[in-house]
Parts: sequence; structure tokens; C-alpha cells
Amino acid sequence: MKETDLINSLAGLLIFTSLLVIETRRPSRAAQLYGLQSLVLVSIFVAVGHMTGSTELYLWAASSLVTKVILVPAILYFALRKFDMVLPLPSALRIAAVVVLAAGVVVGCALLVAPIKLPMAEAFRPALTVSLAHFFLGIACVVTQRNIVKQIFGYCLMENGSHLTLALLANQAPELVEIGIATDAVFAVVIFTVLARRIQLTFDSLDSDDLRTLRG
Repeated sequence: MKETDLINSLAGLLIFTSLLVIETRRPSRAAQLYGLQSLVLVSIFVAVGHMTGSTELYLWAASSLVTKVILVPAILYFALRKFDMVLPLPSALRIAAVVVLAAGVVVGCALLVAPIKLPMAEAFRPALTVSLAHFFLGIACVVTQRNIVKQIFGYCLMENGSHLTLALLANQAPELVEIGIATDAVFAVVIFTVLARRIQLTFDSLDSDDLRTLRG
């Protein structure tokens, strides 16, 4: 198998794991699946780094292994596992509709990527399509899920999608860029989990609709 085929195939796994994260009811299990997805992302970084000779991507992979595969999933798991017994809230879309939406997003992103005439885009066009689709699926998760915990995972999916896009199109970017992205993700997840716990304690609910009572 060619390296480009391997990279594009691994990128396809990101969409599959995204659907699992969105539809999994237990937050602790969703955190584990997010860690698995991030491990696939790290594998893509290593493969792209080997193919392009970009030493920066090896450093990106190492930092992502620490932050995305270990640190962030651990924070999500230990902070949100107490919500496993909280009854899940209905989303605006059922699982079949989510799959159809994901397929539509992928097709739409493929049309957006097609006109791009960059060397890296030519080699990794399917992976680039997936990275954009991954970002938009994260947005869809935030919009369609009423459960605040699910919205946190939607943000995480968005972040992974943008991270892959940057790695594919700007793999020679300085390590400082990666450090900034990783740090931002860790602090954002910490803040979101703290807010989710405070909301649950205050309203005895994780329903984002309950926050409408805060309107002046």
C-alpha cells in the first residue's frame, strides 16, 4: 500500500470514530473513543512526516500523543464519568440522520477541496476532505446535541479536524504553532468540563435548554 493510500485510509477512520463519539451515550466511553481517534490522528502525522521528510510533524505527533491521546481524554474521562448515569437527552437528529448528514458533509467538502491547486492538496485530497468534514461534524454535534457534555466532545472533534488540516497544508510550520494549538485544547477542555459540572450542580440537568432561564 502506498503511503498516500495509507494516510487517506487512516483519515477515513476519523469520520467513523466521530460518529461513534457523537452517538455514544456514556461520556466515559466517548472520552475513550476520542482518545482512540486522536491516536489515529497521531498515526497520520507520523505517516505524513515520513512521506514528506518533515521533522516538524514528528514533534507534532509527539506533543499530540501526550495532549490528545493521553491528557485530554484523561481529563474528560475522570471529570465526566460521574455523568454516565445521567439520562441522555435527545438530539435534534437520530442516528440514521447523523449518518446521512455525515455523508452529505463529506460530499460537500469534497466539492470544496476539488478546485484547490496545491501540491499537498493533490497528494492528500481525500484526507483534506475528511479534515474539513471532521470540523463541520464537530459543529453539527454542538448544534444538534442538547446535552452539554456532547457539545464538549463536538468542540474536540472540531479541534481535531482543524489540526489535521494544518498538518496537511502547513506541515513545515514551526513547532510553536503546534504548542499553541495543543495548549489551547487542554485549557478549553478543562474550562468546559468545570462549567459542565457547575451547570449540573446548579440546574440538576445537562440540558442546554435549561440555560435559557439565565436570559435577562
